Amino acid sequence: MGEFDLIARFFTRPVQRAALGVGDDCALLAMGPGEHLAISSDMLVEGRHFFAGTDPVALGHKTLAVNLSDLAACGAEPRAFTLALALPRVDEAWLAGFSQGLLALADRHGCELIGGDTTGGPLNLCVTVLGAVPRGQALLRSGARVGDDVYVSGSPGDARLALQALRTQHAAAGGAASPASSSSPAEDPSAVHLPETTLARLRQRLERPEPRVALGLALRGTASACADVSDGLVGDLGHILQASRVGALLDARLLAEAMSPALAALAPDLAWAYAASGGDDYELVFTAPADRRAAVAAAASAGGTAVTRIGRIEAEPGLRWLDSQGRSATPGWSAFDHFA
Repeated sequence: MGEFDLIARFFTRPVQRAALGVGDDCALLAMGPGEHLAISSDMLVEGRHFFAGTDPVALGHKTLAVNLSDLAACGAEPRAFTLALALPRVDEAWLAGFSQGLLALADRHGCELIGGDTTGGPLNLCVTVLGAVPRGQALLRSGARVGDDVYVSGSPGDARLALQALRTQHAAAGGAASPASSSSPAEDPSAVHLPETTLARLRQRLERPEPRVALGLALRGTASACADVSDGLVGDLGHILQASRVGALLDARLLAEAMSPALAALAPDLAWAYAASGGDDYELVFTAPADRRAAVAAAASAGGTAVTRIGRIEAEPGLRWLDSQGRSATPGWSAFDHFA
C-alpha cells in the first residue's frame, strides 16, 4: 500500500466545514465573523509518550485528545485538525485501529480531519488542531488576579499512578525501558501494585484521557485564566503565575479532596506528589474571582466535570503550599521537562 492509498483508505473524510479538505497542498477553513482561530500542535513519540504495543485504538484517541485539551484550555470550540504520521511500516490492522480511535473522538467533537503528512520512520504522531472562539472571550494564561481562587478539574494524579503501576509490571517482566511520558520525576523508584480492575480503570485515564472541552466552553466569561494539565499541576499552574505576574498559595488538604480513592490509598506524600506533579492528566487548572464560585459550580455542572478549589492567587511571586496540618511547606515538587 502506497502513501496516498493509505491516506485515501484510512483518513479521507467527507468535507464538512472546510472549503477544501484532504487531497490538496493546503486545506481551506472558512471561519465565521467575529471569531478567532485557535491553533495548537502536540506530538506523541513511541517510547517517550507511550509504551510500544499500546492499543492502537487508545493511541488514536489520545493523539487527538491531547490537542483538544489545548483548545479546552482556551475555551475554543474544536473545528478541524491535521495529522502527521511517521510509521516504521504500513500495518493495516494497526492503522485500522488507530484511525478508529482517532476519528471516533473527532466525530464526538465535530472536529474535521482536513489534511496532514505521512512518512517512514520511528512511530511519531503529530496533530495540529484548529478551533474557534469569539473575539475577546478566549481563556488565557495571563488573566489571573490577586484574590482569585485556584481550581483543578477531575482527579489529577490518576494517569501518573497508572503509569507507575505499568512500569512496575514491565520491570517485573523484564520489559524494555518505559516511557517518561509527561511525568515527574521521570524515573520514580516506587513500585506500585494495583488490582487488575483498578489498573484497568486508571489506565483509561492514562491512555484515553477525556479532553475537558465542554468545561472550557462553560468557563468562558467566568475563569480569569486557564491552562491544561499536561506536564503536571505545579508546572502548568506555574505558566499561569508567570504570565499573570502573580503567585499562589495551594492547600494540600484541598488537593486531597480531588484525589480518586485509588490515589488517596497511597502513602500521603506519594499521593500528593503524583497529584501535584504527575502529568498526563489533561485536566484544566484555572483561576476565577472569589465572588464567582457559584458561576464556577454552574460551569462544572454544564461541563459534566467535577472541579475542586485548591488555593488562591497572591501578589508575592512563586508557588507556596500548606501541608496536611495547615503549616507552610516546601515539598519541592516540579513538573515534567523533556530536556531537563
